[in-house]
Amino acid sequence: MATTSSRARDSATDLRRHVSYHWQLFVPLTVAMWVVVAGMGLWQRHNMEMINDARVREPLEFINSRIIDAYENELDPLPFINFMANYYKENPLYEKVCLSVYDRGNLVYNNGAIIQREVADENTGELVHVQDNDANFFYKAARTSDGRIEVYAMMPFDSEISVMLDEKSEDFWLIMLGIAVVLTVIGYYSTRHFGRNISMLRDFAEKAATSPDFVPSADYPHDELGDISRQIVHIYQERLQALERLKHEHEVAMHAMEEKARVKRQLTNNINHELKTPIGVIKGYLDTIVNTPDIDPEAAHHFIVKAQQHADRLAQLVADVTAISRLQDGSSLINVEALDYHDIVFGVGVDIEESGTLGNLTFENGVRPGVYVQGNYNLLSGMLMNLVRNAVAYSRGTVCGVRLTGEDEKFYHFEFFDNGVGVGDEHLEHLFERFYRIDAGRSRKVGGTGLGLPIVESTVEAHGGRISVRNADTGGLVFAYTLPKAPTTDNKENKS
Repeated sequence: MATTSSRARDSATDLRRHVSYHWQLFVPLTVAMWVVVAGMGLWQRHNMEMINDARVREPLEFINSRIIDAYENELDPLPFINFMANYYKENPLYEKVCLSVYDRGNLVYNNGAIIQREVADENTGELVHVQDNDANFFYKAARTSDGRIEVYAMMPFDSEISVMLDEKSEDFWLIMLGIAVVLTVIGYYSTRHFGRNISMLRDFAEKAATSPDFVPSADYPHDELGDISRQIVHIYQERLQALERLKHEHEVAMHAMEEKARVKRQLTNNINHELKTPIGVIKGYLDTIVNTPDIDPEAAHHFIVKAQQHADRLAQLVADVTAISRLQDGSSLINVEALDYHDIVFGVGVDIEESGTLGNLTFENGVRPGVYVQGNYNLLSGMLMNLVRNAVAYSRGTVCGVRLTGEDEKFYHFEFFDNGVGVGDEHLEHLFERFYRIDAGRSRKVGGTGLGLPIVESTVEAHGGRISVRNADTGGLVFAYTLPKAPTTDNKENKS
């Protein structure tokens, strides 16, 4: 039983789905309109029948009441009867009114046909028709309070009275039919208008749920329902755009994670490779010393010095790996402040000159005082030190230094330069790669770790800047980089 009921509901639901919303709305609305029009017509017909009935009944009641009043007030009713006879002669409908007056059962006045008292007594006195002389009459009876005087006012039930009482006003029904037809037409087009919006929304919902390539239409009417439809379409389009952005961001994030994982794997492999050489050398020297008890002291000292050099290189490698990892994983945690970049460059120049790091190179400071950048002093100093070490180790030139080349609204533009031999163009795009070496043998000989320039790049990017490298036309390398201006740059420059 429950299954049958469920199937019936499913069948009704399927039928409603196959019938458009226009017809689902139009048919009940039309039925309701026709019921209202029919009800109004029947009610109006009833009112017309009551009015027509009153047109016949009220004059008869009026005649009876006036004659009864005359008798009860001991007045002569004859003047009124004569007046009534003359008055109703002017009205073709009422000129046929008949009047009978009985006094204690005796007929004392008669005008026209006579209704028998016996026939009248059988009726209630309401408006009915009775038979007299083969003619039907409508009559109304009235009596005085003492029952002595009886008055019967009658009207022949002829074709005119019959038409009046049975009048149905064909014109009225034609008008009601016309109103119903007009309302039906208006209802049809109105429901079709609303049904079109609903159908478009239904199609939109079905296609949006089943077709990923569906492009919704914006051709909706300019009304309230159309506005709602366009808003729904707008929300749908924004949702698609948000999903597309989310998908793109997810792909970017996944790519970044994969790239980060790849870089870490590469870094780990490179570190393992770079660690093997100094560790192997250190172990070899120490094993030689330990396993050769009678080794010459001078040779032992030489081996210990070599082991110490490789241990220093190993320590520098660990320090560089730590630095680059800290820069890339926690750049947002770097403490920055307004710094005069001239002072930073000047301080680095003094340090490398006193330490003898420059060798045969001369360091030039081409940054004027008052160039305030937003940065971390230690990181920016370390960046310059790495650039200087790179120039000393590989440039084979005589001069290196830093110069200010320009500025824009947010950044200062600098260049670190040398006048050495430069590098082949095929190496330029790889210089910032970790452990990349143009001449591996020479790099290890001078003690490089292969992380100096990657640390320089990470330092600049951690500060929000950019760095690039090119061969200078006059020889040597040029590292062009930007650093952000400090927020108080204008005030500090004015003070200087």
